[in-house]
Amino acid sequence: MSTSSERRWATARTIAVTGGASGIGRAIAEAFRDNGDKVVVLDRADGPDVIGVDVAVEESVRRAFGTVRQQFGTVDVLVNSAGLLTESAVEDMSLEQWNETVNVDLTGVFLCCREVIGPMRAQRWGRIINVASQLGIKGGLGLGHYSAAKAGVIGFTKSLALELAPDNVLANSIAPGPIETPLVEGISEDWKKAKRAELPLGRFGTPEEVAPSALLLASDPGGNLFVGQTLGPNSGDVMP
Repeated sequence: MSTSSERRWATARTIAVTGGASGIGRAIAEAFRDNGDKVVVLDRADGPDVIGVDVAVEESVRRAFGTVRQQFGTVDVLVNSAGLLTESAVEDMSLEQWNETVNVDLTGVFLCCREVIGPMRAQRWGRIINVASQLGIKGGLGLGHYSAAKAGVIGFTKSLALELAPDNVLANSIAPGPIETPLVEGISEDWKKAKRAELPLGRFGTPEEVAPSALLLASDPGGNLFVGQTLGPNSGDVMP
């Protein structure tokens, strides 16, 4: 006899990916499409298949997810991959630079999660996957604002997981190491050279090497016991 979850996935799931137009988000979106899921990309970038959103602005997030619900129904899996990365020593950092990073990389995760929680609880199934960073665990030279925001994402995800697990809505995070993406291109070559030298694997990863972690966390039954966890495709930079 089929279980309710087996019957549910007779049709494609709806996967919403913020920051899904480039980098890790794009690779995750493509992996879910290849898996047969219905993927909705939300991004600041323009495109015919992209729903525009500024994740740092509450009203923009509300409008974007209202459009998602109207056009695609309940989001079954939310992947928060939108991000901002700049480089500065704390001593030289302006409050504007700090706030911009925290607003996108942390507050944006909160705002997007809040939009999907109610419907996921109502259907008693959902997966929330927040893309953090290994720098949220170990810190990073010249990246104090980014590291703080990503540490916040990890802590927020754990707390969210405690709230939602009783309703079979599972929240987890992925903390990649340095990945060859447009986001990392803006960091200085000196930083990247020093970071490569630290890595046991000796190289940065690719977005396609991160995407399978999202597929695992969203899978049923494969992801069903991950609650508040942080997966680390990081080239050995962090070994918990």
